[in-house]
Amino acid sequence: MAVGGSTGRGTRRRVHTRANLLAAAFSVLAAKGFGHVSIEEVCEAAGYSRGAFYSNFSSLDELFFALYRERADLIAEQVSGALAVDGPDLDVPAAVDRVTDVLLLDRDWLLVKTDFLVHAARDPEVARSLLEHRARLRRAIADRLGRARGHTALPAVLGDTDGAARAVVAVYDGVTTQLLLDRDLEHARAWLKQLLTALLTDGSGTLGHTDHMDHMDHTEYTDHTEN
Repeated sequence: MAVGGSTGRGTRRRVHTRANLLAAAFSVLAAKGFGHVSIEEVCEAAGYSRGAFYSNFSSLDELFFALYRERADLIAEQVSGALAVDGPDLDVPAAVDRVTDVLLLDRDWLLVKTDFLVHAARDPEVARSLLEHRARLRRAIADRLGRARGHTALPAVLGDTDGAARAVVAVYDGVTTQLLLDRDLEHARAWLKQLLTALLTDGSGTLGHTDHMDHMDHTEYTDHTEN
């Protein structure tokens, strides 16, 4: 019993240490950027030694990917949960409202995510892993749209549900890029709702345009494609 209890405490301590390292790394990476952060800085921010770091991660790259995976999984869960509420039917405007209300639009996360994208673009192995995680989000959206297709028609220009899911992810990418530049979360959420509603309906459910978004360059959101 004593051995089992010690093992359990050790496992919990390890999980706690890993979580603290990830949280500290998130703050440091968002502030300084990947490539400008050392293992020592992450350890210092978390209050741990290098030994604690290496007992959880083999490298800063591995920690970086674990951090990305944690946040990407959260986004996939948020989107899946928001789309599941309607049952077999899909009220597109209402679903879009739910998705954009819960979707992670945290600027620090977007900075880390963008760093990871640039890192992956220069490393084919990392790029393959990143594409798989992006595909998970896309599959969650496509699956939901597919189950609702008999009740809710998608615009023909999008092709199949996979094409629609790719378009949804591309819109999210574009809006978050603008958010990184103008730091205006309120406008980002409102514009994301408008774009997704217009994208997934025939236009009858498009949300009303608001004057406070007139200053945005709408073309910023249409230049992003999903691989």
